[in-house]
Amino acid sequence: MKTWKKVLIGIGVALVLVIIVSITVYQSHKNLVTVQTGKAQKQNLASVVSASGEIKPKTYVNIGANAFGKIVKLHVREGDRVKKGQLLAQLENVQSAADVNATRASLQASETDSVAADAGMKTAMADLNRAKSDEVRAKLDYERAQGLYRDQLIAKQEYDAKKAAWESADAGVAQAQARVAQGKAQKDSSDKRITQNSANLTRVSDVLRKTTYEAPFDGVITNLPVREGETVVIGIQNSPGSTLMTLADMSVITSEVKVDETDIVNVKLGQLADVTIDAIPRKIFHGTVTEIGNNAIVRSTGVATSQQSSTSQEAKDFKVVVTLADPPPDLRPGLSSTAKITTATRSSVLSIPIQALTIRSRADLENKASEKDSVKAASAPIDAAKQKEEIQGVFVIRNQKAEFVPVDTGISGTTDIEITKGLQESDEVITGSYKVLRTLKPGTSVKIDNSAPKKEEESN
Repeated sequence: MKTWKKVLIGIGVALVLVIIVSITVYQSHKNLVTVQTGKAQKQNLASVVSASGEIKPKTYVNIGANAFGKIVKLHVREGDRVKKGQLLAQLENVQSAADVNATRASLQASETDSVAADAGMKTAMADLNRAKSDEVRAKLDYERAQGLYRDQLIAKQEYDAKKAAWESADAGVAQAQARVAQGKAQKDSSDKRITQNSANLTRVSDVLRKTTYEAPFDGVITNLPVREGETVVIGIQNSPGSTLMTLADMSVITSEVKVDETDIVNVKLGQLADVTIDAIPRKIFHGTVTEIGNNAIVRSTGVATSQQSSTSQEAKDFKVVVTLADPPPDLRPGLSSTAKITTATRSSVLSIPIQALTIRSRADLENKASEKDSVKAASAPIDAAKQKEEIQGVFVIRNQKAEFVPVDTGISGTTDIEITKGLQESDEVITGSYKVLRTLKPGTSVKIDNSAPKKEEESN
């Protein structure tokens, strides 16, 4: 064979080999998917619930108007620290003070009348005793006169005089008894007037006392919306009364936050929390959960569901109170705060990045299996409900392919989640991208690229 023929044949064979290799490489790269991966590894995990709210004192009271009147004196200013019993404000009290004086005078007059009635009753009792003695003596004289008159020892005139004297004494007894009854009635009446005036004095004294406001406990004046000379009113029915000031006990400070309804089931009393305050950056305050609300609060309105007449499908929160262990002395109510509540901790547990978790239906997994064993899949009965069942799992890199592995999970940390079943330490799982994980199918060939993704240039 000539040389040029051999060269042509060699070139032809080389071209065929290049074409075959190119087709093979193309086919191998045709379904190749680029993914990012992470390792299943043991580490310490902490499940944290984050919620925002505001700083509030544990004990505070809005001191409202208990009487109608003008403020004549404010003894405190906003921000002042006060002691229990310290005078805070004084309302105009001319009329109420006059009512107290008048009622006190009436009470004293009633007491004087009672003393006089008591003396009159004692006098009436003395008159009754004297009248009874006179009646007994007159009766004895009359009885002796009866015997003497029968024996004709005295004249009829003398007998008649004794009889009249006895009858007069008997009438005197009845008159004295009537005066005693009158004295008792007067005494009872004066005692009732004392009771009535005492009650009136208690009432008007209470009205007078309500014009003076004292601190119910040690605290700080956190709000003072009124000024001297303003007129305040008490609340009636659905109309709220005037608020003079707010007194807060700043010795115990809390962060009152709203926890999402999906997280509230994990929050328990006594759990530790880290609180940050917007006004005090780069500082963390430690606290403990001391109160958990039982009523859900509608997020858009802030109204408890128990106060609504109709049901609502809006997002709901629950109130959680975190008591700070080390509050600074200059902390003010109303400051925005964020509480990170540690709901669970695990030491040295197997975990993976949260974004590696994905969901696949049983139908998707069985369809993949049916490609390997079409006869078995065709003969298996079809259960529609079972086919729609969703299975939680991760894609593990095995032989450069993505294999779906169902897993059981435990607590979730900030970026990682505990795996209780399904994986082993050092298993390489696919963590991204999100678009790939959403559409990735079991058995797909993958290419690992864990280099940092390039930022997309902003379009003009």
